[in-house]
Amino acid sequence: MSQETKDEKSLELKIFIFLTVFLAPILSAALVSALGFTIWFSQILTGPPGVG
Repeated sequence: MSQETKDEKSLELKIFIFLTVFLAPILSAALVSALGFTIWFSQILTGPPGVG
């Protein structure tokens, strides 16, 4: 294996760890929070479900 191949594999591993350990959980929490906020705010404007 050449040095370039080792460097490339090292970079791929670092990117994979970043994506799985940091980016995916942060995006998941952000999406769930955004959905919760959207539902909460819509219920402020329209009232809870079943009222009407």
